[in-house]
Amino acid sequence: MRRRLWAAAATGLALAGLGNSALLQAHSSATDAPLHSAASERTGGDTTVWADGKNAFSFPAANLPPEERARFAVGNSFFKRNWVQAPASTTARDGLGPHFLARSCAACHMHDGRGAPPEWQQGLAKEVPLSVLLRISVLDAKGQSVPHPVYGDQLNTAAVTGVRPEARVRMRWQPVRGRFADGTPYTLQKPIYLVDQLGYGPSGPLQVSPRVAPVVFGTGLLEAIAVQDILDNAQTQARLPGPIKGQPNWVWDAVAQREMLGRFGWKANVATLAHQTAGAFLGDIGITSSTFAQEACTPAQTDCLAAPRGGSGGAAEIDDKTLADVVFYQAVLAPPARRGVDEVQVQRGQQLFAQAQCAVCHRPSYTTGEPPFPRLSSRALQGQTIWPYTDMLLHDMGPALADGRPDGQANGRQWKTPPLWGIGLLRDVNGHTRLLHDGRARGVLEAVLWHGGEAEASKNQVLRMSRQEREALVRFVESL
Repeated sequence: MRRRLWAAAATGLALAGLGNSALLQAHSSATDAPLHSAASERTGGDTTVWADGKNAFSFPAANLPPEERARFAVGNSFFKRNWVQAPASTTARDGLGPHFLARSCAACHMHDGRGAPPEWQQGLAKEVPLSVLLRISVLDAKGQSVPHPVYGDQLNTAAVTGVRPEARVRMRWQPVRGRFADGTPYTLQKPIYLVDQLGYGPSGPLQVSPRVAPVVFGTGLLEAIAVQDILDNAQTQARLPGPIKGQPNWVWDAVAQREMLGRFGWKANVATLAHQTAGAFLGDIGITSSTFAQEACTPAQTDCLAAPRGGSGGAAEIDDKTLADVVFYQAVLAPPARRGVDEVQVQRGQQLFAQAQCAVCHRPSYTTGEPPFPRLSSRALQGQTIWPYTDMLLHDMGPALADGRPDGQANGRQWKTPPLWGIGLLRDVNGHTRLLHDGRARGVLEAVLWHGGEAEASKNQVLRMSRQEREALVRFVESL
């Protein structure tokens, strides 16, 4: 009798898709696994944990060998503990800022789960967003998007003593109303971001892209999906009739020092977990590393440039070993098992998911290979049949979700298809069900209703469903 740990969290949602049974069969045969089966309860293959509750996303891979669990614990410590302003007696954790959003990784990825916009009253958020960051850029003389000369590529709303925060970010909500074909009304929430109290003078026109902190678990498995499998998704979609034409995002990886296929970030703008982690340490916490050795201070931010630095003797504020342990920790966080796979409602929702042609973008299954940096991962993750439900590609999601800001080869209407695994545990782990890149959707159904562009036909099928069918579709997605 297996032991059930039960713990929880969830990811963003972009139920895009337009396809046919032939494509689903192609995806199925490519992974040597059925599209849907009782076996898919094991979302991460042998790495899967049977867990729910607040800590469901915080367990190491079930098959992680004992000798690697100590490294997991060390990485966990540095992921969750707060960094402090330099100079400090705790030299292993000093160097916070000068500008920052949070004092730790876990402040945004609470319980290794997903962030959310703040609660609101009368259309205005009650507090400054913490788990939602704003990427920014401006157009140069050639019409290209580049970092702002004063505020860089991200607005940081906090700063250490003696340094001005870059800005204050607030939110308000605008209702968007509609009806299902059966007459049932719905109301969506469109976020509007307010930027004021600029610390270094007016910004001028900005391209702004809000991004909510995604879940962390399963990232090592996603990193181990073969590049060709992801490119095959794009090639298969290109041969289909209709608008669904996913595209890869090729980006520069600062760790590998070469161009690689983008996998992480809401626009697949980062190729590896190592780059993502080092970049987040610098951009979100203000911690330098050997990968990103310079503080993110622009020439106009003289107080930022003059602020004390952490580390000793000019060394990076997080050393290579500690950074590697944090990357390893994230890489081996296990996906939780599926739930309710034998329920009639779940099985009906599974059929509707296929009929609405969602699985073209949300490809169910892969078999993992070798990660790009084996020293930062575990062999326990290799050769696993996993069920993340993503094609890892960019898709035009229509004007309602567009941010108008290019990112690498991604344009202002494109977003990466996020995985769906663990989505039904989000409320348990993080106390909310906020989905999509900026957390605007308050659940699975609202996320579907925001879809447009390549996913317009799928959304329209959902709009025509009965209440019972909609409930079954949501139940299936939440079982993943």
